[in-house]
Formats: sequence, structure tokens, C-alpha cells
Amino acid sequence: MSISPEIEKRLTLLQEKYNAMGQDMTSYLDGLLHADFLTYWDYIHLDTLLSLQSPKTPFPDEEIFIMYHQITELYFKLSLHECKQIAGAENLTTEFFTARIKRINRYFEALTNSFEIMVDGMEKEQFLQFRMSLLPASGFQSGQYRMIEIYATDFINLVAPDHREALGSATVEDQFEQIYWKYGATELSTGKKTLTLNQFEKKYAKTFIELGKSVANTNFNSLLQQQKYKGESTKALEEQLRQLDVNVNINWPLSHYKSAVRYLHREPEEIKATGGTNWQKYLPPRFQRRIFYPSLWSVDELANWGKAWVDKVVSEL
Repeated sequence: MSISPEIEKRLTLLQEKYNAMGQDMTSYLDGLLHADFLTYWDYIHLDTLLSLQSPKTPFPDEEIFIMYHQITELYFKLSLHECKQIAGAENLTTEFFTARIKRINRYFEALTNSFEIMVDGMEKEQFLQFRMSLLPASGFQSGQYRMIEIYATDFINLVAPDHREALGSATVEDQFEQIYWKYGATELSTGKKTLTLNQFEKKYAKTFIELGKSVANTNFNSLLQQQKYKGESTKALEEQLRQLDVNVNINWPLSHYKSAVRYLHREPEEIKATGGTNWQKYLPPRFQRRIFYPSLWSVDELANWGKAWVDKVVSEL
């Protein structure tokens, strides 16, 4: 059998590649000759992926709960994949920056649009039963989500609103002590840290603080200011960052708020979340006022942050 010019060219390129690495190309070709063809299920480790659901109870809807949270974490990993590319880029261009932020927005929009699975996709009676076997675990403990927040903005913007002015020039360690989400993981009756929060801090506190320090000059807000300082046109980038602010800090928490009201609202006393988190105060954006890019919003928009969205969601319940 004759060897076509196309194959001969590729063999020559392969020979050059392996010679440059001091390797014997023939040995690699022997390996290729005996190797099996790649399959879809092996490539994405499908059997392993489908085996990762381990319900704690016999209620069928618990599997829905597990799988949706696993899907969520995969989307968070996709988002972090983009975050790392932006923060680690050499000679970052506005075009690259904008394109990656647009990807993150797609991921969060896919999550928000699918959250009806959590709102209406499970039987309330089943949820209220199997949730008790999950104590003290909580979606509050998503470390990937917190990392996305840290990449997205200056660390001071994640501090609880009442402490931002006083801690504006403080260290990341001091700012971390007053980070906003700690106030959502206090026991409703005593105001003390929940076990959920204690577990979370034990596992991730060091990671969060180190990340906050490492991206002090490469978080998205800082990089935006650098692009503007260089005289770059940032209009499209600012539009995507504004959308990211809405997606992460309004639409995503409000999806959870809607779900919490569906399953945990009860007169005359609200049902506690699995981790004891104070979801009534923690989830609505107008209470936390977490805003990644304050300079991109008007005074009126800042003053009414999330209010219109909350009113709309509540009116639909």
C-alpha cells in the first residue's frame, strides 16, 4: 500500500516531534497500533459520573436534589475555569476579557433558567422529609461559588455592608472576618455561628484568604480599571460585567429565595434551612447589597439594589 503525501507529511512532523523529545517514534506507533478506539462513555467517565448519587433516604426526589446540586457545581467549575484564564492572562486584552465574562454569564443564566427544577420539580412533602437527613450540610457550603465571588471583585465588596467603610484599608484577613455570608449562617435563635459555618470555615477559610490576596490586582474589578487606565474601549466589557453582577448577585440568590419560600415558608413560623442559615435575611439581595461593580451603576440603582426583582418574585408566589 502506497503512503499518501498527506500521511507522509504527518509522519515527518511526528518524527520531528519525537526526535525533539529524545523519543523513539516507532515505539509510540506500536502503542497506537494496539490501543483501543476512544468511546464517548470512557472519555467523560460516564459510568463513574452516574454512580456518584448516594441518597440518604428512600425518597425518590432526593436523587433529583443531589443531581441538581452536582450539576450546579459543574457549572461553577466551568465558571472558575474562565476566572482563572482571565486572572492569569498575560497581556490581557479587552476582547478576551469580555468573551470570558460572557461565557460565565451563560453558565449562570443556564443555572438560573433551570432552577425551576428545585422550585417545582420535587414534592414538598418528600423534600421536607429527606432534608432532615442532610443536617448540617447546606448549599451555603459551596466553596466554588465563594471563589467565583472573590475572582469577580475587590475583596472589600464582599464585606458586610455595615463594615465596609471601617475595613476599607484593612487586611484580607480582617475583611474576611466580616465577609457578608457569615451573617447568613447564624443560628436564628441565638445569633451564634452554626455548625454549617464552622465546618465551612475549617475547610475553606485559608483557601479563600489566600485567593483574595493573590487576585488583589487581577480580580475582575481591578482588571477593568486597568483596561480603562490604558485607554481601552470597555463599553462591551462593562455591559457583560453589569450582567454578571445581576446574574450572580440578584438572579441566582433570588432563585434560591423563591425555592426557600416554596418549601420553608410556613405560618406563623418559618421552617429552618438545613444548615440553620437565616435564609430570610441572607438570600434577598436588597439586604446583603452585594455589588461587584459599584462604579457601573447609578445612585438610584445602587439604592434600590435587587428590590424590583424581589417584589416581582414575591408577587408571583
